[in-house]
Amino acid sequence: MKKRVAAVSAALVFIIACGSNPRLLDNRQWSDNFAFRITVDPTPPRAIEDAVYKIVVQDKKTGEPIETGQGRIFATSKDGANTNDGLAKGKEVGTYYGHLFYPTTGDWAIAIQFRRDSTARLERVDWVQTVNNASGQN
Repeated sequence: MKKRVAAVSAALVFIIACGSNPRLLDNRQWSDNFAFRITVDPTPPRAIEDAVYKIVVQDKKTGEPIETGQGRIFATSKDGANTNDGLAKGKEVGTYYGHLFYPTTGDWAIAIQFRRDSTARLERVDWVQTVNNASGQN
């Protein structure tokens, strides 16, 4: 009985610890020269609501934040709907923000194009994002 209680207690501690760790919600992507840590609010995004993407960009080799970067975030649905936004520099060093508005639910192909400055080439990372129903809809 003690082993069972200990196992259940350990499982609960693990679940609670994982649930409170915001790093588990990060989407990590890498290009040739950059490491991206991407979060979205709300998680997961919902159709017909503004989704705010926070993108932390670091130099892939040194880990230093990229302070003067330029970029954009964009997405396309399976049925050809598009949404995009330029990345705005945030208050935090190496942090950028973009807003996407999803008109429909489902899986969206998302990409970020980013460069260190206007003289550098754009680098791109891609992933798939599931968009849920709007709040209050089933």
